[in-house]
Amino acid sequence: MGKVTSYHKGDMLFETKVGNHIVASDVPGTPAWGGKDRAPTPPDFFIVSLGSCIAAFVVQYCQNVGIDSQDMSVDVDYDKSDKPVYLKNIRVTVYLPHADVKDRIEAIRRVSEHCTVHETISQIDHIDIEVLDRNAHAA
Repeated sequence: MGKVTSYHKGDMLFETKVGNHIVASDVPGTPAWGGKDRAPTPPDFFIVSLGSCIAAFVVQYCQNVGIDSQDMSVDVDYDKSDKPVYLKNIRVTVYLPHADVKDRIEAIRRVSEHCTVHETISQIDHIDIEVLDRNAHAA
């Protein structure tokens, strides 16, 4: 089972331990949130995880079938809804500048849809949240 742990470092800055790595995140630099743009926001990381996961799956597929994936890029564009706050209209563009993929476009699209992050988004229907107090009692 995987696990990441996020720690509040003060002043709306957070550090998250991911395996052997530490990733910083901040909140929006608005009066309501009080962030200072010292690191990406949590929703930024959500989009980063989707784009980088798709990129990895596409490159692996291309290498397996002999498609040139040099300089490949993945753009993820999205809009944000305010009430409730969530990301919407997520659009992914995979760009393979040195390849001719006309016969493999659908295969690359399917590979992209099967990356771990996309599959998770597609399958998730609920996230359990437990709150513990200083005595480790459920609040």
